[in-house]
Amino acid sequence: MTRAWAHLSLILAAAFWGFGNISQKTVLEHLGPLSATCLRCAIAAVVLLPLAWVERSLERETGWWKSAVTVAAAFATAIALQQTAYVSTTVTNASFLVNTATVLTPLFAWLLLAEVTGRLGLAAAAITLVGVFFMANGPAGFDALRWGDLICLASAIFYALWMVALGYHAKRFGHPFRTALVQFAFATVVVLSPALLLENASVSAIASAAPDLAILGLLSTAAAFCLQTVAQRYTTASTAAVLVSGESVFGAIGAYVVLSERPTPTTMVGAALIFAAIVIIGLFSGVPLATKRQDARNERME
Repeated sequence: MTRAWAHLSLILAAAFWGFGNISQKTVLEHLGPLSATCLRCAIAAVVLLPLAWVERSLERETGWWKSAVTVAAAFATAIALQQTAYVSTTVTNASFLVNTATVLTPLFAWLLLAEVTGRLGLAAAAITLVGVFFMANGPAGFDALRWGDLICLASAIFYALWMVALGYHAKRFGHPFRTALVQFAFATVVVLSPALLLENASVSAIASAAPDLAILGLLSTAAAFCLQTVAQRYTTASTAAVLVSGESVFGAIGAYVVLSERPTPTTMVGAALIFAAIVIIGLFSGVPLATKRQDARNERME
């Protein structure tokens, strides 16, 4: 795969996630959020079985399962919270607020792994807070802040923890498809019991939600993850972060076209600030200077 194709793959993954946010909203017309999460992850787990089977012969180091379960627990919490948030928020708000995980990740990497974040990372965090303030219509008072928006921010926290745990796990153990399978299977099993207890989805409701579940399970979960996993072998992490953060833009565009969501000017200002912070993190955070210089030399050689 060339670098150009890798970049196109990451943009496609961002589109799957962004436009998939529409299905996260519309699936709630038929299913509760926990049932939708459980079924989405179950579909993704089944799809990833063949890829995980290819990795079956790879040797696992001691501690692999403990690390994988830690990653899976963070993922399951994040995705369940994200789906629940859509009960009381718009696709536009959710698309941007959940993506604040990109800004929170360097903070948790510093707290948990002692990875230092520079001044630009701190500036991006400050910009994000201002963006959230505007998206919540802070200038007019926080009465407009819905509980779904708060759950989006909680989901972003767990997504950030997941990305830190996943980064550590991937560097030490590898096995990306097997790890993904454990994530999706773990989320399916953990969410199943509360989904049955609290929501008790009927067969007819599941059938009605089948198109949305197919989009979420096949595209937003399985396909998007595989695209990112493969593509990031052929590009820098900073470039990948910027391209994947395009999920926010695709989500807002899809909500505008499909759901006729019309964000207010204040919301648009907040969304623009959050996206700017994501771009700053993607371009300037977490990549050592030596790596940047090497990337520049590689670009000249190409």
